[in-house]
Amino acid sequence: MKLNELSPAPGSKRARKRVGRGEGSGYGKTSGRGHKGAGARSGAAIPAGYEGGQMPLQRRLPRLRGMARGRHTPAHPTVYAVVNVGQLERFSGDTIDVEDLRAAGLVAKKDMPVKILGEGEIERVVTVRAHAFSGSAKKKIEAAGGRAETVER
Repeated sequence: MKLNELSPAPGSKRARKRVGRGEGSGYGKTSGRGHKGAGARSGAAIPAGYEGGQMPLQRRLPRLRGMARGRHTPAHPTVYAVVNVGQLERFSGDTIDVEDLRAAGLVAKKDMPVKILGEGEIERVVTVRAHAFSGSAKKKIEAAGGRAETVER
């Protein structure tokens, strides 16, 4: 086998479309561009989303609300690492702080603030120090006789 005998696998290459070569070719006269309009002109660049003058879809739909940036929404909302009250039951000490939660593997990222949520139950007296608490978590900790202390970042 020589280099000049190599050829691509049959059917893997398609011949390019040869336009403007007479009516018998199927791509003569207008060369597959139709009659008139922007698409028939050379150099036509129709913008993405253009619908021929009809109001485009992205302008017909209402603007998204919620976490969109604006005057009354925070540019970067605080993202918390979440720990549930039920997960605090496994600790043996009478105080649990953010470092204890990280050491136990409940908080993965080092710089992320910790928020305690109210899922589960806690039965013993414990002081919990975290960056934030949900209302139900605070109630459950205090109902068991413990304290929920908020610490600064």
